[in-house]
Amino acid sequence: MIRTTKTFRRAVIGATGIALAASVAAMSAPTSLLEAHAAGYANAWLKSTAKHRQLFDTPASGGGIPLVHIMNYYDTWNKAYGVSDKNVNAVGTFYGATTFFGVNDAMWAKYRIGEFLGEKDGTGALATKNPWREAPTILGMEIRPASIESLQKRGATFILCNNALGIFSGLLAKARGLDADTVYADLKANILPGVELIPGMVVAIEQAHTAGLSYHRQ
Repeated sequence: MIRTTKTFRRAVIGATGIALAASVAAMSAPTSLLEAHAAGYANAWLKSTAKHRQLFDTPASGGGIPLVHIMNYYDTWNKAYGVSDKNVNAVGTFYGATTFFGVNDAMWAKYRIGEFLGEKDGTGALATKNPWREAPTILGMEIRPASIESLQKRGATFILCNNALGIFSGLLAKARGLDADTVYADLKANILPGVELIPGMVVAIEQAHTAGLSYHRQ
C-alpha cells in the first residue's frame, strides 16, 4: 500500500504537469476551438440565482476538511446572518487528488480506488466506497451533514473536471492493467447524481470569478 500511495503521489505530480501543458495549449488555441470543445456542457453550475456564492477549490482531500468548510459556509450564513439555504450556493470542485470523489461507490469498489489513493474509511481500512458521499469521517468523527449528499440537499453544487477524469482514469487503468478508454468511459457513466462534468477546472475557476463567485482555496 505504501508503494502504491507513493506511486500515486508521483503520478499526481506528473499529471499536474500534463494538465498544465494542456492548459497552455488551450490558451493558445483559436476561440472557435475552445467553444467547440465546450459544446455539450450545460454549465448549469454557473446559473444559480443565490445571492451568496463561493467556489471551494479542492484539489486535495485534506482529510475531508473541505466538506466541513462548505457545511460551515451554509451554517454561518444561516445562524449568524439569518440567510436561508436558498440564498446560498457553495460550489465544490473535484479534480487532482479529489477527482474520484465525484464517482459512485460501485467504481470505488470495482477499481479499488481507496487503495489507489491511499484513502481510508472511518475504521482505518482502505475505503471500498466513496467516503465523502454519505457518511464522511473527518477528524475522527462521522459528520453526515458534511457529506456530498447532505450538502447537495442544501443547494451546494459539485463540479468534476473532465481533463482530470481523463488523466487520472488513465493512471488508474495503468495501475490495474486495464484499457484507459474503457476505464474512463466507465467512470464517466458512474458520476454521482447531481455532480456536473465540466471541460476543465483551469477554465472553470476563471468562469467562477467572472460570474461573481468568491474564492476559497482548500
